[in-house]
Amino acid sequence: MKLGETHNDEARRWGRPLDGVRVLALEQMQALPFATQLLARLGADVVKVEPPGRGDSGRASAPAIRRTNGESVGATFLRNNLDKRSITIDVGSATGRRVALDLAAKADVVCENLGPGRAAKVGLAYDDVRQVNPRAVYLSISGFGNLEPSPYADWPAYAAVAEAMSGIYDYARLPHQPPVINPLGGIGDTGTALYALIGLLAALRHRDRMGEGQYVDVAMYDAMLSLCDLSYNYWSLGLVRDPDQPRRLPLILDSFQASDGWVVLQVGRPHQFERLAGILGHPEWLGDDRFADGGWVDQFEPVIRPALERWASGRSMLEAARGLAEAGLAAAPCYTGAQVAADEHVALHRMVVEVPRTDGVDQPVLVAGNPIKMTKVVEGPDRPMPMLGEHTDEVLAEWLGLDGGRLAALREEGVLGR
Repeated sequence: MKLGETHNDEARRWGRPLDGVRVLALEQMQALPFATQLLARLGADVVKVEPPGRGDSGRASAPAIRRTNGESVGATFLRNNLDKRSITIDVGSATGRRVALDLAAKADVVCENLGPGRAAKVGLAYDDVRQVNPRAVYLSISGFGNLEPSPYADWPAYAAVAEAMSGIYDYARLPHQPPVINPLGGIGDTGTALYALIGLLAALRHRDRMGEGQYVDVAMYDAMLSLCDLSYNYWSLGLVRDPDQPRRLPLILDSFQASDGWVVLQVGRPHQFERLAGILGHPEWLGDDRFADGGWVDQFEPVIRPALERWASGRSMLEAARGLAEAGLAAAPCYTGAQVAADEHVALHRMVVEVPRTDGVDQPVLVAGNPIKMTKVVEGPDRPMPMLGEHTDEVLAEWLGLDGGRLAALREEGVLGR
């Protein structure tokens, strides 16, 4: 799907579920920006507050592209800031704080992920916002939360911090190897964002019923403990291994090679093993004591994988996965980035958005589409990620009624970016 395209145009008459909801986002990097991008796609007016000069630290990530105004914009910012408006305010100054609180007084949602204690330090914590707007829902995303004590409360946290402490890195560690770092991309960010979004939407519903907002507090560590629960759940059930011994799961969950790449396969029940033996042409396995009582798990490496790879040697990984799926088995090709971009499902579901390059490169930047499909909500058109401070005058005039003279004075004072 190209930037600016729409789908399901007949749904346009219904509007969007968050039309009219104003979101003031003091945000950076990915966890909160991912959540607010989803809010924007559902109709919210998301105003992103950035510090003058440097902006959201995600703009400085790599790799990057060059915008038409000369800005270098990094991948983290590109992925998470479609459909928003950007304003630049020095919230560390007394006047800037006042402007931000005036905006908060007009917002339905105020959200921040500035880092431990930063919102309170600049006078934009929940209690500050509640004084000017008791109906506002206030959302914080942080490494270790704010409403409950934590021994790690002052630690800065990117996704990797919460992921590591959830146990998932050690869980994925191979014998005699260090932990597998960041195997899922920024799941600590995007996973946390989804929990934050659930809490935020529930709080808006509660506000509509009860008349007052509340504080929604989501810790990245808590989110990862919920999302990546295998490490401590399996440990509590007695699945404990020597750190330098292969992990033995009570199922086949592994990969094998086809003619052009790798295929993942999961077999966890006896009837699934029977189907696998049949498709591989080995019905004798079903009467073999080695495979009895779940013994097929231990026979994967010496017997089953070689048979799978013989069967798949003349098939592409997509053909092999399809053949297993048609037999009722869960299997999938292990795609590269290029193969994801070319996949038929991805195109049919509009799950990548092509953002044109503005620096002479033909290949557009691909960012995730909207995974939330709704019959009465039009999908798109996504707007480009904003240039730094692009909408400052527009938003301050629209939300606060500030005229050109007042805007010029604030800019001269250094409160607003130029």
